[in-house]
Amino acid sequence: MRVVFAGTPEVSVTALRAIVASSHELVAVVTRPDATAGRGRKLIASPVAQYAEELGIEVLKPVKPSDPEFLARLTEIAPDCCPVVAYGGLLPQAALDIPPHGWINLHFSVLPAWRGAAPVQHSIISGDDVTGASTFRIVKALDAGPVYGVLTEPIGPKDTSGDLLARLAESGAKLLVDTLDGIEAGALVAVEQPADGVTLAPKINVEDAELDFTAPAQRVDRLVRGCNPAPGAWTTFRGERLKVLDVDLTAEDDLKPGELRATKSSVEVGTGSKVLKLATVQPQGKKPMAAADWARGVRITAEDLLGPESKAE
Repeated sequence: MRVVFAGTPEVSVTALRAIVASSHELVAVVTRPDATAGRGRKLIASPVAQYAEELGIEVLKPVKPSDPEFLARLTEIAPDCCPVVAYGGLLPQAALDIPPHGWINLHFSVLPAWRGAAPVQHSIISGDDVTGASTFRIVKALDAGPVYGVLTEPIGPKDTSGDLLARLAESGAKLLVDTLDGIEAGALVAVEQPADGVTLAPKINVEDAELDFTAPAQRVDRLVRGCNPAPGAWTTFRGERLKVLDVDLTAEDDLKPGELRATKSSVEVGTGSKVLKLATVQPQGKKPMAAADWARGVRITAEDLLGPESKAE
């Protein structure tokens, strides 16, 4: 089956490699336009574009997937199917209609749960025990198309969104290839999603990642893990932003929300329930470091707090 793959970030490359290794013929890829990155603000091609160019595969980078030039070229290429992983562009009906077998999306949740841009992050933040991945045919409505295949994946107590996404990228890549195989063989029939159980997973921005230490410890822990590596959970200390990258739950409850306690080897903070041990933090403008090293550098006092009540010296 002739396929055109659509994807942009590094997580998409895992599925693209699996398709290259499959029996399907990869004839082109679609990805987002080059974007500025780094201190030099140079234009950098997406990970998908870089990988495809290494293989000598045609790369299409429409500013909008509705661009007439892009639609004309895709029509010329005439793919049988277009597998998609984290492409990041809104596909118009004119594009959806080109491949006879449609655009087949690999989405990192068990649909209809967590439709949207950040399903893995929301599954951790919400305290789900299990998540997974689904392949479905893209329709105009957000992540609402009929489903071809599903897999499940347990969420561990220390899983970050980065950990979980890495595992789902591997297992999801196999699911996507299996789906393409089934479609080509005529052995798979897509099943409409149930009307019940729909939850939404919009993109998590920096404002959403601010920690509230009046919340229970488990909720703070889930936000830290769900926002790692991006956008990074954060709070304020002496008026400056402090990212919190890793915490550990404790059984203690003798600190008030935001109150700090530092020893030579550990830093703890109070929440609305139990005390949390800060494991890894990242001060503004610096690299991640052990929380104990950070505490020694700033010389925490009894008056110091984490959160909106913290004051600049």
